[in-house]
Amino acid sequence: MKKTLTPLIPLLLMLGIAACVTINIYFPAAAAEKAADRIIKEIQEGTEKENPPQSALPHWQVRIDLWALLGVGSVQAAADLDIDSPEIRAIRASMKRRFPKLKSYLDRGWIGYANNGLVAVVNKTQIPLKERAIVERLVAAENRDRLALYRAIARANGHPEWADDIQATFAKRWIANAKPGWQVQLANGRWVRK
Repeated sequence: MKKTLTPLIPLLLMLGIAACVTINIYFPAAAAEKAADRIIKEIQEGTEKENPPQSALPHWQVRIDLWALLGVGSVQAAADLDIDSPEIRAIRASMKRRFPKLKSYLDRGWIGYANNGLVAVVNKTQIPLKERAIVERLVAAENRDRLALYRAIARANGHPEWADDIQATFAKRWIANAKPGWQVQLANGRWVRK
């Protein structure tokens, strides 16, 4: 019995050491802000930005320490947010086509950027009755695309659970990128002109 277990001990020891690798993946807030700014600028200014060169690595970079060479260590994965899937490009194109119409209503102060990453009607009574349904349909279409964009970015990066974090990041960046005179919603829910 001892002779059969003896050759297995080194193998079991090596397997135990090799299993001591921890992978931590955190939401890439800084990368999300840059991605949001890039998308928002493209939509608001109608400019097509050149895609950054794609890395040979997948959507994350790996830091491996010396212990990893021995089979023990940790791997830190810092996501490089992917914003260039076919689904994301289609949503961005839809939002870009719609933006000139939205801008007209943003300029008038009828709609604004809400603190949840969506667009909202600020004061329905300001909108003439004949245009109210048009504005509401436009806002609904934009919000469908925005929610789809946040989910698509999360899925494209292999982390659907990031959708809420991506939406929160975009909410801040939409407001930060709003033009002077546009309505934005503060954290307390109050609407102000930027």
